[in-house]
Formats: sequence, C-alpha cells, structure tokens
Amino acid sequence: MAKALMITGTGSGAGKSLIVTGLCRIFSDMGINVAPFKAQNMALNSYIAEDGGEIGRAQALQAEGARIPVTVEMNPVLLKASGDMGSQVILMGRPLRHMKAQEYYAFKKEAWEVVTAAYDSLSLKHDLIVMEGAGSPAEINLMDVDIVNMSAARYAKAPVLLVGDIDKGGVFASLFGTVKLLGREGRSIKGFIINKFRGDIEILRPGLEMIKEKTGKPVIGVLPYLADIGLPEEDGLSLTQKSEVRSQKSEVRRIKIVIVRLKYISNFTDFDPFVHEPDADIIYSTNPSDIENADIVIVPGSKNTVKDLLFLRERQLDKSIQLASAKGIQIIGVCGGYQILGRKLYDADGIESEHKEIDGIGLLDIETIFRNTKTTCRVQAEIGSEQGFTPSLLRGYEIHMGESSGDIGLFKISRLPAADCQQTFDGSMKSNCWGTYLHGIFENDAFRRGVLNSARKKKGLPPLDMVFNYAKAKDKAIDRLAQALKENLDMDFINKVVNL
Repeated sequence: MAKALMITGTGSGAGKSLIVTGLCRIFSDMGINVAPFKAQNMALNSYIAEDGGEIGRAQALQAEGARIPVTVEMNPVLLKASGDMGSQVILMGRPLRHMKAQEYYAFKKEAWEVVTAAYDSLSLKHDLIVMEGAGSPAEINLMDVDIVNMSAARYAKAPVLLVGDIDKGGVFASLFGTVKLLGREGRSIKGFIINKFRGDIEILRPGLEMIKEKTGKPVIGVLPYLADIGLPEEDGLSLTQKSEVRSQKSEVRRIKIVIVRLKYISNFTDFDPFVHEPDADIIYSTNPSDIENADIVIVPGSKNTVKDLLFLRERQLDKSIQLASAKGIQIIGVCGGYQILGRKLYDADGIESEHKEIDGIGLLDIETIFRNTKTTCRVQAEIGSEQGFTPSLLRGYEIHMGESSGDIGLFKISRLPAADCQQTFDGSMKSNCWGTYLHGIFENDAFRRGVLNSARKKKGLPPLDMVFNYAKAKDKAIDRLAQALKENLDMDFINKVVNL
C-alpha cells in the first residue's frame, strides 16, 4: 500500500486544492510516483478521465501536477448540485441518480465502499497518495456521515495537515476550534499551514508560537497570497476575482468578452485560457449593458439548463442576448448555453424540471431533448474553413444529459477512447451565433486566437499573429506554485511525517 498525506482545511476556499496540486508537483520532481485523491467532491467544474468517466476538475489539475494520466479513482464520488432536485451522484465517473441530502446520507455505507475500493486501487499503482479533504473536518453535525476528511485519513493511515485562510480573518480561532471540535481525531493533525498571508511575517510570529502552545501542533508554513497565479479555480467565488486583474495587461486594444453568470453555472474553467491573451478582457456579468456592449458574449455550461433559461428570462437577459446578436456581436453557447440558444427544449421525463417543453432564446436552429443517459467522453473534432474558422483538429470533452438535433454540423467529432471510437457531428452555427457541447475547446490555442481575431476584425482591429501556448503556461504555473510551497513550507517536516 502507498504512503499517504491528507490536506484538509478549516473551511471551504482555504486553498486545499492548489496546495495538493503544488505538493504533487514537488513529489513528482523528487522522483516519487505520486497521485492525488479526493474521496468525495462537490463541484460543478468537472473533467473527463481517460476512460470517459467524470471527476472533479481540481483532481484533474492535481494529476497534471503529478504528471500522470487522469483516472476516476482519484475522485470516486462526485456530487453536482442541481437545485431542488438535490445533487447528481456520480460514482467512479458514472452518474447514479439524483439524491437529496437525507437520501445521500443514508447512502453513506455504499459510498464508503466505493471510496475505499478506489483508494485501494490507486494505492496499488502509486507510492504516495496526496489526499484532499472537503469543507471542514469539524462539522459536528456531519461527522458520522463524513467520508472525505478524517475517516478517509484514518483509512489511509495518513498524517493530516490543516490549512487555514488568514485572508478571511480569524485564522487562529479556526485552527484551534477545528482541533478542539475533533477531539481524539485531532491527534491525526500533525501541523498547520496558514494560507493567503499578506503583510509583515514578524507581526504574525507571536501568534504562530501561541497556537503551538495551545494545541501542541506547529505551524509548518505561512504561504503568501498568490494573486493571479494562472491556474483554474474550483470555487465559483473566484469568478469575481477574474475580472480584477485585467488592468495589468499590455496596452493592446482589447476584446471585451462577457460570460453570462448563470445561477447554476458549471465548467466555468472553460474560459480560463482567455485570461492569458493580451487582448482579452473577461467579465462574468448579468448586467444588460455589459451583454449589449460586448465584443463576444458567451452563455456557459449549466447544471440546470431549464432553470438558468428561466433565470435569464426573468431578468430579460434573453432579450439582451438577442439584441447583442442583432448588433452583430459574436454569441457563443457552450453545453447548457448551447441548448439555451436553441429554439426548443423538451423534458418529458422531468430530468431537469417540471417543464415538459420550453422555448429557447432561438438564435440557433436546434432543439434539445433531455434523456436519462449522460454523454461523457473525450473528443477529437475537425472544423473546416467553410464555417469561417481556420481548419484545424481540436480536442475537448463532452459532459451533458441532453441530445440536440436540427442544424448540426459545425464540428465533425470522434468520441474516444479509440477502441470504440464513434464519429458524429456536433455544434451549430447561424450568422454570428454558434454553439457546441465541447468543453475545453478554448484550450486549443489556434482556435482560441481565431475566435478573438474574428472579433477584432468586426471591431476594425488588425489580427494578432501570436498564438499563446496555454498548456505550457499552465505547466509553468504549476511549477511556480510548487516553488512557492517549497520556499514557504517546512518540507523536511512533511517528508518526516509521511516517512519518505
């Protein structure tokens, strides 16, 4: 069995996911065969593993940190919140059914069996597992049904490092309170990490000494606030922050990209590649003025397409999108957004809502029928010059419940793995509006540049010839993250508690 290390936090957003990513890269650089593991993730950002199974996007990034292929064992239980229906429960990459909280807690025994089997499988293939907790391990009303924090650490015999976010305030109270609420379980916590610190470390030192005196556990590192590190964020709270760093870009005349901030927005990391482009300004907005005066409007993925369509209609944002289209602004729909831009959505079996039939925004000549089967696969796609794009071979992945028909044919796609590769068509285009089911499409560098240059041409600006290598930039960002951890964490302490 592999050795293990658990990174858990005093609450959501403490920075666990990125710390695990950086540690995976550090251990990989040391020549250790390392893998990430999160027993249960609740997230709307997901990714497709090599076998076609769906896992949390954060674990895919952590696998990149470890320089290994993505497998479903890294995140055996994924919960995708779907509003009144509860959460879609995905086990080992495959959807089981929707469950509300009480039903899921009653399902704990079965979920735990899946978790332990996945961990055992991963442990046989690797020498070290870096585990990530979820939320707080000290939610005292949930401890008996928690399968992701201390119970997972106990199963793996993993020492635990507890991360606290000092930027939120109250970090010492959070660290102390977590240990005390855990009682005997708190003995597994070997040290603390304080994250997102800005200021004079000397002012902090008395607190570091006092928390050790009160708990018997040392602070093994104080990580600086790493702004705009260039890596995808798992938490939707980061959407506001993405708009705050654009002023640091060069003075190239820019393209304003407005991503409609849906209530149930999912896979918003699809648009992170635009952040690196020198001429792209991204904002997430529900402001009609932003939408009607953009250069590109993107309707993103949604975990509840019908409810988000109704959300747009209630705020009359459907009219703003139609007006933007009438003005010649490029309108793009991805996955749920693609469905929303069509003429009709049918849901006779109540997969997404009680609405059996509902009109879409009507910019694309497609109709969508929701079915119980979920399409999850990696994809290669071909696009020809007749659609106005530069001919190229693209890579992406599909994650959707509905099937669309009508004027389909923007992309010729091959669904992977190659052993049972299926060829079909995806996407639709009408005038200045187009849509697709393909997530990750904007990670294709030349295609992304073509989208931006099309908007530049419409604006009377010359095209930019430079093509930014997003994959390389992301890998360098992981290296920078790992270096920041090495400089600010006591790695000798970590190596010792893991017994490396």
